Amino acid sequence: MATTTALSTFNVSKSYSVTRNRLQFRTFLTYSLSSRSSEFLTPCKSSLIDKKLVVPWIEYAFSARTLHVTAEVNSPEKKKWKPIKELTSEPRYSKAARRFYNENFRESSSQRLSKVLAAAGVASRRSCEELIFDGRVTVNGSVCNTPQTRVDPKKDMIYVNGNRLPKKLPPKVYLALNKPKGYICSSAESQTKSVLSLFNDYMKSWDKRNPGQPKPRLFTVGRLDVATTGLIIVTNDGEFAQKISHPSSGLSKEYIATIDGAVHKKHLIAISEGTLIDGVQCTPDAVELLPQQPDKTRPRIRIVVHEGRNHEVRELVKSAGLEVYSLKRIRIGAFRLPPDLLLGKHIELKPPQLKALGWGEK
Repeated sequence: MATTTALSTFNVSKSYSVTRNRLQFRTFLTYSLSSRSSEFLTPCKSSLIDKKLVVPWIEYAFSARTLHVTAEVNSPEKKKWKPIKELTSEPRYSKAARRFYNENFRESSSQRLSKVLAAAGVASRRSCEELIFDGRVTVNGSVCNTPQTRVDPKKDMIYVNGNRLPKKLPPKVYLALNKPKGYICSSAESQTKSVLSLFNDYMKSWDKRNPGQPKPRLFTVGRLDVATTGLIIVTNDGEFAQKISHPSSGLSKEYIATIDGAVHKKHLIAISEGTLIDGVQCTPDAVELLPQQPDKTRPRIRIVVHEGRNHEVRELVKSAGLEVYSLKRIRIGAFRLPPDLLLGKHIELKPPQLKALGWGEK
């Protein structure tokens, strides 16, 4: 039975491919006006078009048996017009055509493998893609190395590092931790303690607080080195992690660097001018010498960055000829570390706090 499709959502099927800058039609379907309403299109098996119908991206020939390929405007006439009956081979689709079709017309239960893993809380989208490329993900018993593979989490058997991905996904969790010194932001096996070990009590009480819900797989959004303390976000939402950690988010990060030694104006100027890190010039957004605290003898510098490169703040201070005694992150975006949150403790983020991180109303 033919499916009726509104004009605002054209039925893009396997019969042709679409690119944004070039329109390449391989095999075609013809359309006629529906008898019920002129606002709808219905696929028509006949090669003749009962009524002339203007559809974006397609131009019909006078005989209604051929279609005009609009991509090659300057091509010879014989190449611009092709009989429909000659186009019998299965088309090869461009990446843009596949993306357009997958995002708009494929069944909603089928999703990209990397997106499914991120939604399940395995890791951020980028980290999930790295897992796939490394061959650590299997789908229905076969290793899958392509992040864009379409899978159905309710039907397909997906394993990550030998662990089965649950069919029922846990609820999204958003936490802010005041990271202590001596912890790494990784779940990998190491002699150094992971910040995720600070959530053992939280996970043990999960079943009592969320009966019937599977436990989430927590991971950190970005990293702080083992000697740095302060604000770190922990979640099981890969989409959230990808958005707020990506440079395009524009979220700045504020640090307080305690310096071992005297700080002069020349040091502040040197820090503000930036330095090369991994071959890239990194310049802070703001540099400020904070007032001396009565109970503190070492000077403190407030440094705001937005790129978040590895050891960026420490490298900026080092390039100015200073030595970092301690480093603490106190802000990400518009969300500040609560001053009363003790080291090693965490809070659950509420909608206003998520909005401060650029995640909108949740």
